[in-house]
Amino acid sequence: MPRYPRCGRCGLDVLWTVTEAGNRLAVDATPNEQGNAAVRRDGTGTYRSRRPSDELPLMGWERLHMPHVATCEPSRRTPAPVRRGPLPPGVLDLSAYRQKRSRS
Repeated sequence: MPRYPRCGRCGLDVLWTVTEAGNRLAVDATPNEQGNAAVRRDGTGTYRSRRPSDELPLMGWERLHMPHVATCEPSRRTPAPVRRGPLPPGVLDLSAYRQKRSRS
């Protein structure tokens, strides 16, 4: 099974595609019949996506995928482990700085 990049918010596998307009679109890695993005792979190996329409319906070589923004739930992601004990020499603890920045 191919390895896909993971979403930074929820940790699910995503597939990065290029739309007809040249923009990047993240879709869920597994096909979904309720999706609205027709995904195919071109000759260079790039995943391309488009919105199927009545004039140009889903082709046999395309699969429907759900855009990831519609299914992303940040609560699914497991929190990073908290380090206990002293830090190694030369390593700074930035957690206090990050907490200050996030409040302002």
